[in-house]
Amino acid sequence: MSESPNSFDLNGTEAPPPSPSGPDNRGFILVASILVGVFLIAALGMAAYVLGVVLPKNRAQSTQAAQINFANTATVSALTQAATLAVKSPTPVPPTVTLTSTVTITQKPTFTPVIAIATSTQAPLMENTLDPRTATVSALLTQAAEAKQTGTSLATATGLPKTGFAEDVGFPSLLGLAVLLIAVIFLVRRLRASPSA
Repeated sequence: MSESPNSFDLNGTEAPPPSPSGPDNRGFILVASILVGVFLIAALGMAAYVLGVVLPKNRAQSTQAAQINFANTATVSALTQAATLAVKSPTPVPPTVTLTSTVTITQKPTFTPVIAIATSTQAPLMENTLDPRTATVSALLTQAAEAKQTGTSLATATGLPKTGFAEDVGFPSLLGLAVLLIAVIFLVRRLRASPSA
């Protein structure tokens, strides 16, 4: 008499179920281990990419930003000093008014109206005269500012800003992740379509 999986043995006890390490579970374990391996390889590749490309680029950008800030601070300091030297208030010269009037009466006084025109004998204020060294510094700072403006406008006109997810993670990582997900889709469909033994 042949026994079916649900048959009882002679003692009246139920037969044990088939072991979980049968042929169906081996395939699943194999596929799961392959997927874990591919995932680990992809994670290691992304970590190597981040450590080798992204972090050095960020360090270089922060160093460049620090250099630009240092140059801007030096320029502002020099311009402030030049403006301070140029704005020296000239010392006012006190007005010198000399009244000279000599009256000699030789004739009988007449009542002729006298129109007085006020004239000032005040010395003209000294103009702001710059030291030749200050003038040279001012000219150099002006040239530096013009060169900086043209350089900045060219730099912003040539490229787009580096923002978004693709710039943070990188195109190779996105491509690898897409290939991995497509492989998972085909593998799962194949496992579902395969007949179970």
